[in-house]
Amino acid sequence: MRWTLLLLLAVTALEAQTWPLDSTTPMSVLHAKANVTTHSGRKALQLIQSGETFSNSSAGLAAISGSDFEDGTIEIDLAGLPRQGAAQAARGFIGVAFRLQDATHYEAFYIRPTNGRADDQLRRNHSTQYIGEPEFPWERLRQESPGVYESYTDLVPGEWTKLKIVVSGVKAQLFVNNMDQPCLIVNDLKHGKSRGKIALWIGPDTEGYFANLAVRK
Repeated sequence: MRWTLLLLLAVTALEAQTWPLDSTTPMSVLHAKANVTTHSGRKALQLIQSGETFSNSSAGLAAISGSDFEDGTIEIDLAGLPRQGAAQAARGFIGVAFRLQDATHYEAFYIRPTNGRADDQLRRNHSTQYIGEPEFPWERLRQESPGVYESYTDLVPGEWTKLKIVVSGVKAQLFVNNMDQPCLIVNDLKHGKSRGKIALWIGPDTEGYFANLAVRK
């Protein structure tokens, strides 16, 4: 009886809280427009620039209601590409923010899909990115600690990509497309040990699609 109870507790702990992302609720959308659509044959939530309110220094966010998160695993399917009419420097920036306090205070991992198979090796090395907004945007991290908070992984613009983020205390790891080993390891999350919401995240000039969010604590 005791072992059965322990097993049930272990199974319960591993059960995921899930959001299919097949509607625009329950979430709070900032600096972006959210629509339910189909991308590459899959129903998805689309995030795209909201025009008047979106700037190169602000991210588009869709904060998930009821997603109080400190430590655990976040998994999601996403696809990003430069939006129509985007600037030449657009990369299709797309990812997940976590421990979000508000629109400007959060940690995040994101990818730059157009860098994954670029002919330039330096661009490839910038395929994944960690940021700790607002004090530690990518520009500061790259300048002060080159190569520490970004890395290479194989990516294709507009193609469905699976992200898994594992967070424990002040450490986090990013896995892409069911890989066994993380492609990016952060040992010093810039906000320390904190908690907050999970949010879908897009950067400038991005057309982003999200599906199947799952969180295990």
